[in-house]
Amino acid sequence: MFISLSVKQKFWIGSKEYMTFISVNGLSTKYDSTYGPVYAVDDVDFELKDGESIGIAGESACGKSTLGLSVIRTLSNGKTKGNIFFDGEPLLELQESDFNKRFRWKKISMIFQGAMNSLDPVFTINEQFLEITKQHNFGDSQKIISDAIYAVSLNESVLKKYPHELSGGMKQRVVIAMALLLKPKFVIADEPTTALDVLTQAQIVNLLKNLKKDGMAFMLITHDLAVLSEIAEKIGIMYGGQIVEFGSSQEIYKNPKHPYTKGLLESIPTLHGNVPKYIEGSPPSLLDPPTKCRFLDRCNVAVEKCKQLPPKFKTETGYVRCWLFE
Repeated sequence: MFISLSVKQKFWIGSKEYMTFISVNGLSTKYDSTYGPVYAVDDVDFELKDGESIGIAGESACGKSTLGLSVIRTLSNGKTKGNIFFDGEPLLELQESDFNKRFRWKKISMIFQGAMNSLDPVFTINEQFLEITKQHNFGDSQKIISDAIYAVSLNESVLKKYPHELSGGMKQRVVIAMALLLKPKFVIADEPTTALDVLTQAQIVNLLKNLKKDGMAFMLITHDLAVLSEIAEKIGIMYGGQIVEFGSSQEIYKNPKHPYTKGLLESIPTLHGNVPKYIEGSPPSLLDPPTKCRFLDRCNVAVEKCKQLPPKFKTETGYVRCWLFE
């Protein structure tokens, strides 16, 4: 079984000391619905050292966005249990007012999916920035706003505009600037390149890479595995509300363990003329998650033992939920 490292664990690379700055252990989130509870996230574990970023990949409705919302605690109809430690502090045990005052947007922020839905159409961009700085009692607000705008390669002229006056790429940059406004240590980016053209996507990816060089860490939620390879040191592959494989980016791409991870990688088109494969079937319902391996009904290498709930087997850099790796 995979045993989580202590939050206080130290790492040495060369002469530099690294500390675990975020540790997620046994995180589960469920929503109440008219059909019953939806178990959107189930028993998720991962850890990051200072400066590391994590990529979360998987099919739609596998729990990726809920995982990000659970970390920043912005779920309106979700109940979360487990542990999230940030710089050693238990985030889920904090009162909402304390978490909002000390962590949300200051230390942990989020780039929400869909830039247009994240901006209020009846206020200018500057008014929406000012609302954030006022809530957190920042002094020289306009200087902070200008710095954030320049950080995403925009100029101050956009501050006078309304969201509908900006292109899709500009709106996405504005949303990123809002997430960066209070200089957080950790940014959750939920599909930051969705619905953008290829050139704008490349610009956003380069922007995130440059911010990472400046010391910012990300949780990048995306369907695009190629993007993750450029930004994330660690990758979590989600399926049916669980992270079925977690490890270093290099290990995930070069030596994937879980059949689902292998299926995702084989579905990516290449320049070498290889015909992409696809995974037949559909993910399990999160209203009634199976007690067996959740990928069993779609797996073409399953064995009899796969009818049991798989544990987390430790790998070189993480863990995998698969009996084939016993």
